[in-house]
Amino acid sequence: MRARVSWMNEADDAILEYLQELETSTGHRISLPPTAVWYNLVEELAVLDRSQNTISRRMNVLAEAGLLEKTDAKRGYYRVTDLGIAYLEGELDVSELEN
Repeated sequence: MRARVSWMNEADDAILEYLQELETSTGHRISLPPTAVWYNLVEELAVLDRSQNTISRRMNVLAEAGLLEKTDAKRGYYRVTDLGIAYLEGELDVSELEN
């Protein structure tokens, strides 16, 4: 099991895992807006019980930490970064994310 950063919660892990799962067989990472991530995690998959606003805020926090990147600032699309993948795979010293 990977270590979680003190400021992170289960929604953060679910967001990162979901976006990682969308990576194509050619290695392309899919970008989605928070509303689409919320819809799939809450309504379709029922893995979270959070509001759209919460998912949006958490995705912004994850982007500020470098785990997600905002690919379209105007429309608010995000995708998982190499750092986010390293976190998910337990290859990241989480103390690097504490600040």
